[in-house]
Amino acid sequence: MKTKALLLLSVALFFDTISHAEPIKAGIIGIDAHASSWTKIINKPEATGELADITIVAAYPGGSPDIPQSMELLEKAREPMIAAGVEMVDSIATLIEKVDVVMILSIDGRPHLEQAKPVFEAGKTLFIDKPIAGTLADAIRIFRLGKKHEVPVFTSSSLRFAEGALNIHKDPKLGDIIGAEVYSPCKTEPHHPDFFWYGIHGVEPLFTIMGTGCESVTRIQTEGADVAVGVWKGGRVGSFRGIREGQRGYGATVFGTKGVVQGGGFDGYEPLIVEIVKFFKTGKPPVSEAETLEIFAFMEAADESKRQGGKPVTLESVMEKALAEVDAD
Repeated sequence: MKTKALLLLSVALFFDTISHAEPIKAGIIGIDAHASSWTKIINKPEATGELADITIVAAYPGGSPDIPQSMELLEKAREPMIAAGVEMVDSIATLIEKVDVVMILSIDGRPHLEQAKPVFEAGKTLFIDKPIAGTLADAIRIFRLGKKHEVPVFTSSSLRFAEGALNIHKDPKLGDIIGAEVYSPCKTEPHHPDFFWYGIHGVEPLFTIMGTGCESVTRIQTEGADVAVGVWKGGRVGSFRGIREGQRGYGATVFGTKGVVQGGGFDGYEPLIVEIVKFFKTGKPPVSEAETLEIFAFMEAADESKRQGGKPVTLESVMEKALAEVDAD
C-alpha cells in the first residue's frame, strides 16, 4: 500500500508540474496575414487546453512592398498585436533570442526560405503558414534545411483541419472514398504560381480527403474559374474548383462505394492552431513532408498544364524538374 501511495503521489506531482509549466514562448515572422487573428486566439486570458500552453511574445513585422495587400494588412495588425502584449522587434535575429518556437506567417511565400534559415540555424521548431514557399523548389529546400539542422517543420492550410475534411472518411454512409470534388475561392497573385496564393485552401482539403498518390493533373481556366482534375493511383479522380466569380465558399462532394456525402468547409483557425501547439510540444508534424510536397507538385503541375493548353501533366515530371534545380545549387 505504501508503494502504491508513493506512486500515486509521484503521478500527481508530475501532472501538477505540467499544469504549472510556463507557456511556450512563440515568435511570429510576418504580421501581414493571420498574425493578428491568431494572436487574439492564443493570447486571450481565458484560453484553455492546448491554447493555454503557448503565448505570442514577439513579432518581426516583415512585409512585401511589391504586394499592396501585404503592407495594408501589416499596418492594420501592428497596434492590435502590441495591445495583446506582443513586442515588435527589428530583426529576425532579435526575435529568435526571445522565443522558444517560431511561426512564419508572412503572406508572401517568396521570402519564407530566407526567413527560415536563421530559425533552423538556431534550432527553433518551426511552423510555416501557407504557402510554405514561392516555388516547389524552395519548398524542397526548406525541408532539406530542416533535416540538415534536425529541426522539425511543417506547413498546412487551416482548411485541412475542418471536421468535414479531416474525418469525412469515418462517415458510415460513404464507404471507401473513390473520388472528391473540392471547391474554394481562388484569387491569384502575379508573384506566385496561381494556386499557391489562395487555391491551396481547396487543394489541401482535396488531399486530406483523397490521400496521397496523385499521378497527373489536367487544368482548365477561364476568367472566373479554374478546374484542376487529378488522377490518383488506381484510377480514382479528385478535382479542385477554384472560384473567382459568383458565390464563393468552401466545401466538397465526396464519392464513396456506399454513397455520396457533402464535406469540407472551414471551421476557423483554432483547429490548426491546436495542432501547431501539439507539434511544438512533441516535434511531430501532423502533416508529412511527402504529402506537402505532393500538394505543391499538384499545384505546379496544374500551372504547367495551363501553359500547355490543358494537357495532362504528371507530378513526377514537375518534381524531377524542381529536384534538378535544387541539386544544382
